[in-house]
Amino acid sequence: MAMVVKNNMSAINTLNTLNKNTNALKKSLEKVSSGMKINSAADDASGYAISERMRVQIRSLDQANQNAQNGGSMMKVAEGAVSSTVEILKTLKEKAVSAANDTNTDADRATIQKELDQSIDQINDNANVTFNGQYLVDGSHNKKTNQTTTAMTNQSLSTGTAATTKLTELAARNGDKLNIHSTDTVTVSWVKDGKTYTSSMEVGSASTLDGVITTLTSGALKVTSNSSNIGLDGNSNTVYTASGESGITIAANASGISGQIAGFTMYITDNQGNVNKSANASLDAFDESIRAQNKSEDNSIVLQIGTKAAQSINVGLTDMKATALGLQGMDGSTLSVGNQEKANAAINALDAAIQKALDQQTSIGAAESRLEYTQANLTTASENVTSAESVIRDADMAKEMTEYTKNNVLLQAAQSMLSQANQSSSNVLSLLQ
Repeated sequence: MAMVVKNNMSAINTLNTLNKNTNALKKSLEKVSSGMKINSAADDASGYAISERMRVQIRSLDQANQNAQNGGSMMKVAEGAVSSTVEILKTLKEKAVSAANDTNTDADRATIQKELDQSIDQINDNANVTFNGQYLVDGSHNKKTNQTTTAMTNQSLSTGTAATTKLTELAARNGDKLNIHSTDTVTVSWVKDGKTYTSSMEVGSASTLDGVITTLTSGALKVTSNSSNIGLDGNSNTVYTASGESGITIAANASGISGQIAGFTMYITDNQGNVNKSANASLDAFDESIRAQNKSEDNSIVLQIGTKAAQSINVGLTDMKATALGLQGMDGSTLSVGNQEKANAAINALDAAIQKALDQQTSIGAAESRLEYTQANLTTASENVTSAESVIRDADMAKEMTEYTKNNVLLQAAQSMLSQANQSSSNVLSLLQ
C-alpha cells in the first residue's frame, strides 16, 4: 500500500464505519428508550400505518366502552325512579284493598285518600328525575309511536264468546256455565281521566255482552274483537293474545292518554245482593293488552356503543307520570277511594298502573343487561386489538438490548481504530528526515 499524506483512506474508511455505528447505536437507543421498534414511518412505512390505524381503533373502542358505562349509569337512574314508582303503587294497591272493606267508614277512606293523593304527587316527582340535566321518564324520550287506544282482553271466558253472546249464556274457559240469571244485576265500574264511574242494570233475558258494556259505560267502551287478534300497537304491529287463543277484547272509544280507560271492573250480584263469585272470576278478568299513548316522534335515547356510524342502542322511555298511568286526570283530579264502589274500581286501575310501570322497568333492565354485555365485548375487542398492535410496534427489549450492546462495542472499536488510522500518516515523516 502506497504511503500518502493527502488522502488517508484508512482513516476515511474507518470514519464511515464509525458514522454507521453511531447511527445504528442512535436507533438502538431510540428503540430501547421508547420501547417501540417502529418510532416513525421511516422505520417501517406499512407497519407504521397499520399500527396507527389500530391505535385509532383502540381509542375508539375505549370511548365506546365509556359511552356504554355512562349509558348504564343513565339507565340505573331511570330504573331507580321507576322502581320507586312500583313500590308506591304496591302501597296504593294495599290501601285500595283496605278502603274497599266496609269495616272502614267514609271518614277512614278520606284519610286513606289523603295518603293516596300525596303518593300520586310523588309518582309525578319520580317521573321528573334527571340525568345530566335530561328528564328521563316524563315522556320526553318516547320511541316513535302512533296514537293508540286502550284495549283490554279477557281470556277467562269461553273461546266461543262473542260480542252478541247473551250474559245468561256466558261460560268459563273450561266450558262451565257462569250461572248468570235474568234477575241478576250486572255492575260495571271504570276509571277515566282520574274519575271513577259506576253503573248497574238488571241482566234481563236479551242483554248481550257488548250491549251491557256499551250501555253501562255510556259508549266509553265496546267489544272490538272476539279472536286472538287484539289490535294494533303504537308501531302499527298486530297484537295477539298471549296464548294465541281467542279472547274478548274491549276498547275505549277515544284514543290517546286523554281517552284512556285506566281500569275496568264487571261483576254480577243476584236479586238478594249476593256476589256470584264463579261468574265474577271470569268477568272481572279484563287485562290491559294495548296501552293508550299519544302520538310521538322518535325521541328515544341513542347510546353510541360502536366505532362506526350508527352502531348504537336506542332506548325508549315511556311516560311514567300519574296521568299516563291513569291515576290522575288532566284537570289534576286523582283516583278516588271515597266509597266502597270507588275503592273497588281503584283496585283494577292500580293493577293496570303497576303493569305499565313493570313493563317499563323490565325494558330498562333489559337495556342495562345488554349494556353490560356490550361493555364486556368492547373490553375484549380493545384488548385483542392492543395485543395485535403490540406485535407490530412494540420492541423485544432483550433483542434490542443485545443489538444496543453490539452497536455500542462497535462504536467504541471504530473510535479506537480511527485514532490508529489518523496516526498512520505521521509515519511518512520518518522518510523525510
